[in-house]
Amino acid sequence: MKKAILFFASFFILGTALAQSTESTNSPDITFEESSHDFGDITQGDVVEHVFKFENTGKQPLIISNVKTTCGCTVPSYPRGEAIAPGATGEITVKFNSRGKMGRQNKVVRIVSNIGEERSVRITTNVLPSGS
Repeated sequence: MKKAILFFASFFILGTALAQSTESTNSPDITFEESSHDFGDITQGDVVEHVFKFENTGKQPLIISNVKTTCGCTVPSYPRGEAIAPGATGEITVKFNSRGKMGRQNKVVRIVSNIGEERSVRITTNVLPSGS
């Protein structure tokens, strides 16, 4: 009896693991060309932007539902709610306003989508005082 229970428990665990593995390989995925960008030195008051290009490397359409930033100085632009087909590409533009900022800045941009986990990209810069 114990052997039968152990056999069925093992079969159940193996089946669950295989189902999860198949499920994850059939889901959308997002792969960025680069995960971070450094603007280098900028002057206080400068507004800079960078485009993060990505590809849906999964097997199902990718839908980005939200892009979150750490403060109002960083503003994202992204394909809101659009279905991005497997193999298709897209862009997330991140604009940083250095007004009121000084020194090294490190901003994380979190991407919420239907892949089941948040992904993130990062921008960094060093804000120097303005000459006025």
